Amino acid sequence: MLVFSDHVRSFVNPVWTSSGRPVAQRDSLTANGLSTGSQMERQSDSSQKQVEGLIWSFPPAVVLNHHPCENFSLSPPPIDRKRTGPRPCPVCYLPVEQALALRPAQPSASPVLQRLNYMSEENLVSKDSNGGSLFGGYPSLEERDKSYDIKDLMTVHCGFVRGKIPGLNTGFDVDEADRSEMQQCQRTVVASAIFGNYDILQQPENISESSKDTVCFFMFLDEETEAALKNSTTIDHTKRIGLWRVVVVRNLPYSDARRNGKVPKLLLHRLFPNVRYSIWIDGKLKLVRDPYQVLERFLWRKNVSFAISRHYRRFDVYEEAEANKAGGKYDNASIDYQIEFYKREGLTHYSSAKLPITSDVPEGCVIIREHIPITNLFTCLWFNEVDRFTSRDQLSFSTVRDKIRSRVNWTADMFLDCERRDFVVQSYHRELLEQRQATLRSRPPLRPPMVQIQPRKMLPDNASKEPGKASSAKKLPGKRTRDKKSSSKRSHRTKVVGGKEAIQL
Repeated sequence: MLVFSDHVRSFVNPVWTSSGRPVAQRDSLTANGLSTGSQMERQSDSSQKQVEGLIWSFPPAVVLNHHPCENFSLSPPPIDRKRTGPRPCPVCYLPVEQALALRPAQPSASPVLQRLNYMSEENLVSKDSNGGSLFGGYPSLEERDKSYDIKDLMTVHCGFVRGKIPGLNTGFDVDEADRSEMQQCQRTVVASAIFGNYDILQQPENISESSKDTVCFFMFLDEETEAALKNSTTIDHTKRIGLWRVVVVRNLPYSDARRNGKVPKLLLHRLFPNVRYSIWIDGKLKLVRDPYQVLERFLWRKNVSFAISRHYRRFDVYEEAEANKAGGKYDNASIDYQIEFYKREGLTHYSSAKLPITSDVPEGCVIIREHIPITNLFTCLWFNEVDRFTSRDQLSFSTVRDKIRSRVNWTADMFLDCERRDFVVQSYHRELLEQRQATLRSRPPLRPPMVQIQPRKMLPDNASKEPGKASSAKKLPGKRTRDKKSSSKRSHRTKVVGGKEAIQL
């Protein structure tokens, strides 16, 4: 643990208590709670370099009697006749400076589990098995059951089994320069991935200067996506596209691009060993709020270590499975096999008996988490389910959560989907977007609607506008024409003067 001295650190961080009044504590820089032996050695050997690299200008101390958002009441999404589907709802965020000042001084407590190690076997060979993959290490059902026997020291399967350094000849390999920069990333990372050129890269918006200086933004790509990006975007010598630091992944562990995306999504703590907080967003999403505002709203304010939004419509795993089959998300036989397996283990339909658990089905495109041993264990075991069964992580989420929850005092917080839609904007996948654009181009241009104009019926200048009323409008001067229906009794008299007719009025 690296601790700023009082001379270096000229600020305090309030930590909210049950009374709602912040208590000033010292701030400290900590690792992610992983506590592996190799990590502790790296920290002790390079502590001076980390201190020099992490000092930056923090906001001044903030002392508040009440949280500025404590009287904020959640209101439903505003009515919009053009948008009848799920929509964002108002969310109360703090300014970035206040959010930073309310950052917890110490890591959250990890119940029971204090140190987590990971299985590695360099000479592991591929084998035919329905128990996962070479990348995942083929954990047996006995090892699976044992991984839920939570103790203070544990060793579990968590991907990257064929090596001790994730990304180095383990599958999901990254270059040495990329690994070095990922290890240097401290405090907070925002991460995403695009594999199979499946999505369009989108830049985060409304990011503060503090976040630009202190938050890492990493985008994982495969070689196919990198090649497509180079045709339309310039990747500079620092491997950056806007805010994103691009990492090209080679030797991908799976043939399915979506399953490859589960590696960074669920195993960020293995790729970024020195990070304390992470925000994962799927490649189809654009982040439109500052990371520190998101962390304060969904983790620090609630005093939780893992947050994910629940599905906007479905709460039951059985219903989610049927929706996946109807939508062709995965082959039906594999989905049925997974659900039947969970059913034999005791999976039930969601009901109010599970309260305060509000849903069994997440909208898993965003994950906000603190990297401590218990959350690292949760995502490891969640990944193992995705590796063993289907890649539809919504189906396995509640099983892993409930197994851990039954043994220790921890659970994943689930917030409303409309709140998620406030800080990320969702786009179509590339294939769907291109199909929509092609459809629009193939349609003939719409002709403007034909409007038939009825010929205006000419009325005498002195005709009334309404029945029974005489016109009071002043007659404009103009060429006089003979009007047979004129009611004027005045007649025109003419006389010839010099062979010409003169008109007398």
